[in-house]
Amino acid sequence: MPVSHPVVVGVDGSSAALAAVRWATRLCTARGLPLVLVTAVSAPAFADVDDTAASALDRILADGVDAARAVAADVSVSTETHHGTPAGVLVERSTDAAMIVVGTRGLGEFTGGLSASVSTAVATHASCAVTVVPLDTPPNEGTGHAVVVGVDGTDNSVPAVRWAFEIASSRGASLIAVHAWSDIDVPGGRGRSAEDEEAVLAETMAGWSQDYPDVEVRRVVVQDRPVRELVARSAEADLVVVGRRGRGGFTSLLLGSTSRAVMHSVDVPVTVVPSPV
Repeated sequence: MPVSHPVVVGVDGSSAALAAVRWATRLCTARGLPLVLVTAVSAPAFADVDDTAASALDRILADGVDAARAVAADVSVSTETHHGTPAGVLVERSTDAAMIVVGTRGLGEFTGGLSASVSTAVATHASCAVTVVPLDTPPNEGTGHAVVVGVDGTDNSVPAVRWAFEIASSRGASLIAVHAWSDIDVPGGRGRSAEDEEAVLAETMAGWSQDYPDVEVRRVVVQDRPVRELVARSAEADLVVVGRRGRGGFTSLLLGSTSRAVMHSVDVPVTVVPSPV
C-alpha cells in the first residue's frame, strides 16, 4: 500500500457511506495515511448545480468529515467534489489512491448512489485495492480478531496475501489463509491430493511470516468451493481479502467469480486487491 497516497472514500449521504468513512478512518489512523472524501455530481457542469443541490453536497461532505473526526479527531481529512458518475469518478481517483472504500449500498438519490452495482464496478476496474464495507460493521471492527485471505496458488493471489499481512500486522490481528479447491475448478483437477494443495498454500505463504513475525498465521486447506469456505471463515474474522482474478484466467479488468460472490455474500468488509497484469 503506497504510504504517500490517500485512502479515498465515496460518500453520498447514506448510512452505508458513513460506515465506510468510519472504517477508512481506522485504517488511516493505523497506517498513518491521509483520508479523502469524494462525492460525485452528474450535472453536465458544476454551474448547473443549483443552490439547494450545492448545499446538499456540502452537507454530505461535512457529515463525512464529522464521522471521521468522531473516530479520530486528528485524522488528516479533506473533501472533493467531482463531475461524473460515482463509479467513474472513483475509478479515475484510484490511479493515485492507496485504497478506495465504499459502502455496500447508498441512497441512490441526487449523487447517483453508491449501490451494489457501483461497488462492483469500482472493484472491477480500480487501479488500487477496493474495500466494500457493510452498513452494520461494528464500531470496534479492526481491533484484533482475524483477517481472512483467499489463496488460490497463482501469482494473482500474491498481492492479496501481501495486503492481508500488512493490515493484520497494523491491527494486531491474526491471519487465516484459506486455500479451497475443487476437482471441477480447473481442467485436469482429478487426482489432486490434500498434500498437493497444502504444498500450494505453503509455497504461496513462504517468506511472509518472516517478513511479518508478529502475525499469527493459521493455514486452512479444504476440498470445497472457494466461495463457500471463504464465506464460512468470514464468521471468524472482521475482514476478508481476495484477489481480483482467480484461476479462471480472467483479464486484469474483470472481477473473478469468487471475488464477486464473496463481496456480496459476507457480513464483514471485503477488500479486493488487483492482480498483476
